[in-house]
Amino acid sequence: MIKKFIDKLLGKSGAAGAGGKNRFGKRQEVPASVHGIDPQLVDERARNVVTTLQGAGYEAYVVGGAVRDLLLGLRPKDFDVATNATPEQVKSLFRRAFIIGRRFRIVHVVYGRGREHEVIEVSTFRAYMDSAGAEQVAGNERTSKGELAGMKHAVDASGRVLRDNVWGPQEEDAARRDFSVNAMYYDPASQIVVDYHNGIKDAKKLTLRMIGDPATRYREDPVRIIRAIRFSAKLAALGFSLEPKTAAPLVDCSRLLADVPQSRLFDEMLKLLQTGHAVATVAQLRRLGLATGIYPLLDVIVERADQPFVKAALQDTDRRVGEGKPVAPSFLLACVLWADVRDGWAQRIEGRHGQRPQSSFPALQDAIDDVFNARIGDVSGRGKLAADMREIWMMQPRFEKRSGATPYSLVEQARFRAAFDFMRLRADVGEVSEAIAEWWQEFSSSSDEIRRQDLLDQVRDEQHKRTRQRAPARTAAPAAAPANGDAEQALPPDGELAATAPRKRRRRRKPRTGGEAGSSIAAE
Repeated sequence: MIKKFIDKLLGKSGAAGAGGKNRFGKRQEVPASVHGIDPQLVDERARNVVTTLQGAGYEAYVVGGAVRDLLLGLRPKDFDVATNATPEQVKSLFRRAFIIGRRFRIVHVVYGRGREHEVIEVSTFRAYMDSAGAEQVAGNERTSKGELAGMKHAVDASGRVLRDNVWGPQEEDAARRDFSVNAMYYDPASQIVVDYHNGIKDAKKLTLRMIGDPATRYREDPVRIIRAIRFSAKLAALGFSLEPKTAAPLVDCSRLLADVPQSRLFDEMLKLLQTGHAVATVAQLRRLGLATGIYPLLDVIVERADQPFVKAALQDTDRRVGEGKPVAPSFLLACVLWADVRDGWAQRIEGRHGQRPQSSFPALQDAIDDVFNARIGDVSGRGKLAADMREIWMMQPRFEKRSGATPYSLVEQARFRAAFDFMRLRADVGEVSEAIAEWWQEFSSSSDEIRRQDLLDQVRDEQHKRTRQRAPARTAAPAAAPANGDAEQALPPDGELAATAPRKRRRRRKPRTGGEAGSSIAAE
């Protein structure tokens, strides 16, 4: 007992856990003959970052989920690198490198430009620091920004880590990572995997296991709850499952997310939906009892995931990610919230609930504002994401007009493709005519002006044909009037009255020399 007390005073209490077990694990160097990683799957730019750091005298490894995917024979989409070089030392070695973050300071090494650019994220090995050895602040990450500015390692009253920028050895860096399968280090030069927490064994067992006590780790950083959901959903197709001890505290610990900044939760929600496993994520949230309570907008997505339109959007997002195509959060969120916009738009036009009826365009604008205020609020809801969502929604009525200059101006809009894809999904679920979707598909993809004019003429001819088909009913109505003089029974529908009157006035002014087609064009 006295020895433990002295060790604690000297800062040695973190070296071993209950029963004398080393919390940092035992270093195992696993050769290629055992782990079987194919070096051809390693991105050349990640290899270059590791080689450059090692050439400068530093330790450097590919780390995290990339190593896990390599062990499974998959080609990772993202590569992270861990090193004992500080962020400033890393930055000095690369022409295009940027230090980012406050909570965790890391370096982004950038290759390429524009949409083809790739970022290799480089982090410095961090020391394992428990709450007892950290500086404490009274507020949270949002309310204590000024106090946190000069701190390297800080926690709030609940034990949640607000700053973690104390550098340490690799064994401690491995211990502070979340899952064992994400805590391995791969050296592309020697092809050795360094494993401290039996990550290779868990990968073979298809198990997601939290390093250390799960409840404590979730309390240190509640966002680990969302990461547990994301990784389990991503790896479910490969047969992975959460270890029971790792899954058990998730529901009880989810209340800790209330203290996480809303902007961070919003970003984590987007990661859940945009990594190619949105459908699996919804299923996992329901399975784990977390369908509600993580983030209000995510609650809406889970609730509506079985609706045909939202389900189609989630599936389409997964498909695009799987094909290596870009996805935008604005599109998926616009799909999820479309029912709110559509219903609010109709209510304003019809003047329901005591409202004064509005014309279509301002009614749609006001309905969109209502949805932003109710569903998104101030978190990313007034920036580019909101602007893109608004454009997608505002373009929908314009697809109904396929005459004059409207089609030409619409296809030139920056967000036309997103708005068209949105309308295409609406057609897939029967909300829009399939013929309209196919017409816009051909018009937008055609570079032949003659073909485009043919498409416009086709719409005009169809409109004229419908007008001619209605014409006999309008002219025959007076003759078919009942003998009792009840003229109302013989009147055409209200929508045709306006078209009927002008035709009668024209016939009184001049002889019919232009034929039915000429009359129809004027009526149009």
